[in-house]
Amino acid sequence: MPVSSMKRVLLKLSGEVLMGDQQFGIDPAFVMELAKEVKAAKDTGLEICLVIGGGNIFRGMAGAAQGMDRAQADYMGMLATVMNALAMQNALEQLGVQTRVQSALQMDQVCEPVIRRRAERHLEKGRVVIFAAGVGAPYFTTDSGAALRAAEMKCDALLKGTSVDGVYDSDPKKNSEAKRFETVTYSKVLADDLKVMDASAVALCRDNNIPIVVFSIREKGNLARVIAGEGTQTVVQN
Repeated sequence: MPVSSMKRVLLKLSGEVLMGDQQFGIDPAFVMELAKEVKAAKDTGLEICLVIGGGNIFRGMAGAAQGMDRAQADYMGMLATVMNALAMQNALEQLGVQTRVQSALQMDQVCEPVIRRRAERHLEKGRVVIFAAGVGAPYFTTDSGAALRAAEMKCDALLKGTSVDGVYDSDPKKNSEAKRFETVTYSKVLADDLKVMDASAVALCRDNNIPIVVFSIREKGNLARVIAGEGTQTVVQN
C-alpha cells in the first residue's frame, strides 16, 4: 500500500529523539518541533497513534547490564515512556491537537488505561492517541509495544522515526560505504540482523502484514513528506 493512501498509522519515536541536542532528558523546544510534525501529518486527514521510547531518561536493558534486576529495570523504563508521552501530549495540546495518553501500567491520575475500543473511538473523533509503558510487562521493548499497538489498532503502517534516513546493510555512522535499501523484506531484516527494530517486533509486523517505514524524524518536514509518498525512507514489507 502506498504511504500516501494510508488512513491510520502508528508513529514510533525513539526516546533519544526527545533530547534534541542535549545529552539527557527532554528538550521542550525540540518536543514542540516534533509535535508540529505530528500536527502537520494529522492535518492531512490521517488517524495517528504514537509510541515513544524511554531511552532519553532510562533504558531497562542498560540498567540490567549494570547489575539491576532486569524486570525492575524494565518497569523503570516503562515509567520513562509515560513521562515522554505526557511531554508530547502537552506540546500537541499547545498546538490545538486533542490527545489522549493510554498507559499499559495503570496510573489513573495522569492517563487512561489501554482500552482498545476506547482508543479506536478517540481516533475516530480526530484525537491523537499516545500509548505509553510498552506492553506493560518486562522483557519487551517499546518496539514490541509499537508493533502490538499497530496490530491492535489495525494500522496501515508502522512509521519508525529515527536519527537515520532508512535501513542500511551496515551502520552508516561507522561505514561510509553503507548501502541504503529502498525496500527490504522482513525475512532479510531478521536473517541479516539489520537492527531496524528488535526481532519480536519485526516478526509481529510480518505476521500481521504491517509495513514498517523507516525515516529520519530529525529532518524538518520529513514526516509529512514520507506520508505524501516522498522523502527518503526504507519500507520493510513482504
